Amino acid sequence: MNTRTLRVVAILAIISIIGIVTMQVFWFQKAFDLKEKEFSQTINIALQSVGEYILTGNGQPVPLEPLVNQLSGNYYTVQLNGHVNPRSLEFLLTKEFQKKNIHEDFEFGLYNCESKKMVYGNYVTFDSTQRDNEIEKGELPVWKNDNFYFGVLFPNRDATIIGQMKIWLFSSVVMLLVCLFFGFTLFFVFRQKQLSEIQKDFINNITHEFKTPLSTIVVSTELLKNPRVYESPENVTKYTTIIQEEINRLKSQVESILQIAAIDKEKIQLKFEVCNLHDCISKATEGSKILLHPRSGHINLNFHAERFDLKMDNLHITNVFYNLLENSIKYSSESPVINIETESDKKGITIRVEDNGIGIKQQHLRKIFDRFYRVPTGNLHNVKGFGLGLYYVKNIIEVHKGRISVQSEPNKGTVFTVFLPFS
Repeated sequence: MNTRTLRVVAILAIISIIGIVTMQVFWFQKAFDLKEKEFSQTINIALQSVGEYILTGNGQPVPLEPLVNQLSGNYYTVQLNGHVNPRSLEFLLTKEFQKKNIHEDFEFGLYNCESKKMVYGNYVTFDSTQRDNEIEKGELPVWKNDNFYFGVLFPNRDATIIGQMKIWLFSSVVMLLVCLFFGFTLFFVFRQKQLSEIQKDFINNITHEFKTPLSTIVVSTELLKNPRVYESPENVTKYTTIIQEEINRLKSQVESILQIAAIDKEKIQLKFEVCNLHDCISKATEGSKILLHPRSGHINLNFHAERFDLKMDNLHITNVFYNLLENSIKYSSESPVINIETESDKKGITIRVEDNGIGIKQQHLRKIFDRFYRVPTGNLHNVKGFGLGLYYVKNIIEVHKGRISVQSEPNKGTVFTVFLPFS
């Protein structure tokens, strides 16, 4: 399946999942609203019954209009034009709620409309034994003023309603798990597709990189088979030198691949010793001059670090800076100008490698340290490599408990910042 087809399938699947989730949310809300309405109706009926009972018991007429006023989703008030005892009211509320199969904890309060104050309030839980014992302890005063009303609040109403919707909760959890599984699968498929393309690119690169020196060696060997070549010692030296250089090139490429394999298996052998970091950078700079010479470039060294002795692997740290310099040279469309600057503090040394190259787009910055990843170079076709250099650099820096970061903009160059701690 090609990338375009995979994306179309993924988009259609995402649209389908979004549609299903939207419908699930819609019906869950509908079910919740229905339960909420049912709860409110039951509470209204129960409170109406309590209000009528109190009015009838006090010899007061029951008005035609409803006694209950629902001020919010979980708060109700009942107007009373008669005497009421708080303990009796609590008992009546509890018994009426139980008859309506409501076992929800609630708060209630008695309000004096003239003083505009609450004269009694209590939080009621459904422990019938405790409540009956409390009621038997004695009666509270009866307020004989007619301007009283009581309010009832259900603080846990929403949680109770949701708790009654077990089948909807179960289906929602299942839907969430399906979405998570789908997202993981989609990520895994695209990740595998990306890795497949990267590995394919790596195979193409390694085939080309090995084929070129091998072809040069074959041609040089064929020429050495000609007896007339030996009539000119200069030609013999020339061809043997070419063979030696190409063999060294192949050896270097094989060693790079073996180093990455060792890093992946965590079997890379490091020899830690106290070394001069400035010497390592200078050595990498000298090794890079052969690449700089054809491009008429140069490297500026600005060593400002006052302390530059570190416990490190001399060879691998030198290779780290050689790789950074090689990248700066390769990805430059003009004469490379590279600035290397060091600074130190109490914790360690910071090294900045800045170039005037073609830069890197933001979309590639977070991937450049990935194995086999190579930034597209547009019309810069002379850039070769396996996409292993920066992967190697990052791993070596991390083994030394350091860190590396990069800043870049297209056509404005790139800055690699390396920090290596003293301990």
